[in-house]
Amino acid sequence: MKQEEFLDVVMPFKDKLYRLAKRLLVSAEEAEDATQEILLRLWAKKKVMESYNNVEAFAMTMTKNFCLDRLKSKQAGNLKLVHSNYADDNASLQKTVEAKDSVDWVQRIMEDLPEQQKLVLQLRDVEEYDFDEIANLLDMQPTAVRVALSRARKTVREKLIKKHSYGIG
Repeated sequence: MKQEEFLDVVMPFKDKLYRLAKRLLVSAEEAEDATQEILLRLWAKKKVMESYNNVEAFAMTMTKNFCLDRLKSKQAGNLKLVHSNYADDNASLQKTVEAKDSVDWVQRIMEDLPEQQKLVLQLRDVEEYDFDEIANLLDMQPTAVRVALSRARKTVREKLIKKHSYGIG
């Protein structure tokens, strides 16, 4: 595989790799480093990649595994989950503050989710993968993916409702 072919294959989904890395590692710098490392590893495996049907799924799996290994390492002791791709230039200051508060709350809630639910929620609701793709990436049955997603969404919804109702109701 030539460099141009490699770039044509990898570049369309490199932003997804970054977003997954950022979801898992939180720090933008750590996510950038992880994405760069994955791209280097993909380049090193370019001959092997030609035999894969779905290079994107392979790359996402590499990213997930790399980030989880990174989180397990001692160097990752100060990393946490952060996701902040929300931006609306036309919103009033009040709405912007409220939206940021809600995003912050969702981030905090997601930090407490089991790792599998966190990944399923990220891949389905942020990256918009279908259930079969998620099942392949995470080595799960599609029904187990649906259950994990349902549980994750339910937990996020319940905790947000509890937060917004301030214990009333």
